[in-house]
Amino acid sequence: MFNLLWGVLFVIVNFAFFLLCYRLFGKSGMYAWVGIATVIANIQVAKTIAMPFDIVMTLGNTMYVTLYMTSDLLNEKYGRAEARKAVWFGFFTLLMTTVIMQMVLVFKPQETDIAQSSLETIFGLMPRLALGSLTAYFISQFLDVRLYSWIRKYYSTSSQLWIRSNGSTMISSFVDTLIFCTIAFAGLYDWDVWLEILLTTYLAKFLLTAVSTPILYIARTFTFAEEGSPSSVQKKD
Repeated sequence: MFNLLWGVLFVIVNFAFFLLCYRLFGKSGMYAWVGIATVIANIQVAKTIAMPFDIVMTLGNTMYVTLYMTSDLLNEKYGRAEARKAVWFGFFTLLMTTVIMQMVLVFKPQETDIAQSSLETIFGLMPRLALGSLTAYFISQFLDVRLYSWIRKYYSTSSQLWIRSNGSTMISSFVDTLIFCTIAFAGLYDWDVWLEILLTTYLAKFLLTAVSTPILYIARTFTFAEEGSPSSVQKKD
């Protein structure tokens, strides 16, 4: 029960920092958030926790959902081109971090070094895990941007933001989970275990997506003098 209660606080803190980052730094803050979140999410995923009903899950889902929140917010207020740019930036950040840290691990540590083993645990991902993460991010994030723009053609009013955001994110996050689990874990686990990992991971993202909806409504109300009014920028596709 502790992990569940602590997890609720954890989600609140993550979403609070997301809002604060946008409130303080505007659109630039969202690009910075994408860069940081892609790295943090892939570090957190190395840790597994036990939730009630003996559900075992990895961390990183909350931070990963904020990536969809970021692309949806940029799409909503600044247009699809800005959202795509953020996805490219996140992909570059993740690729750069993966390559550089793999090179760091190759250096032979000095005899009194205490960091090598810890770094290997965190960044010593198997090639298929790194490939799964990069592929899933690239495909699902661009899918989210496209779906959001498509759904907005039919549900374009201000009050229908929840349809645009939840619809695009819940579909694209399933694609993300399916791609990652297939590349990273297919053949390593029995079908039942693989399916449980897939479903529990997606369920966590599904619930977090729903919970994040009010956060997007709040973030959309933020205005910045240097950007002009929201109505002057949100249709720039």
